Amino acid sequence: MLKFTPDTHVEPVKGSLLLAEPFMDDPYFQRKVILLCEHNDEGSFGFVLNNYIDLTINDLMEEFPQFLSRVSVGGPVKNSNLYYIHTLGQQLEGSVAVTENIYMGGDFEQLKELARKGQIPNDEVRFFVGYAGWSAGQLKSEINNRSWFITEADEPLLMDTSGDEMWATMIGRMGKEYAHLANTPNDPSLN
Repeated sequence: MLKFTPDTHVEPVKGSLLLAEPFMDDPYFQRKVILLCEHNDEGSFGFVLNNYIDLTINDLMEEFPQFLSRVSVGGPVKNSNLYYIHTLGQQLEGSVAVTENIYMGGDFEQLKELARKGQIPNDEVRFFVGYAGWSAGQLKSEINNRSWFITEADEPLLMDTSGDEMWATMIGRMGKEYAHLANTPNDPSLN
């Protein structure tokens, strides 16, 4: 049997990145990178990092202070809700650690006040509309079916919204057995 993707034995944990296999035919997840914010026996959820929309936080919320940050579609679940990750740590009451330096949520009024005072650089907060979620055992099944590669989070890259090549960059960083995948076309029949 010809294998285009290498075997992986890495288990997902909170803070891992999920990288869609190169030929996934799903509009929400094709060539996407997901920060896994929770993973346990009850299920998993995270945010798609590289699915930007042409709106800013100020387009979505007029009362939010001027803030230059691209907004992403975090996934197909509860896509009428706004979520955010940040590097502010416990500056925001109620923040939940995802990695050593990346946090999720926290007191939104505190966030607005810090933004109003100009005390948050644009690359310290990322906003998402919706999230990606899996029921108990669903993500494990998808990983076993080779739909996802798992890698460690690159924290500076997670907060960088300036580029559009995150998936290819992260695949390339996984090692030589993955590097060839970064340049595969979405549809191999077009090659």
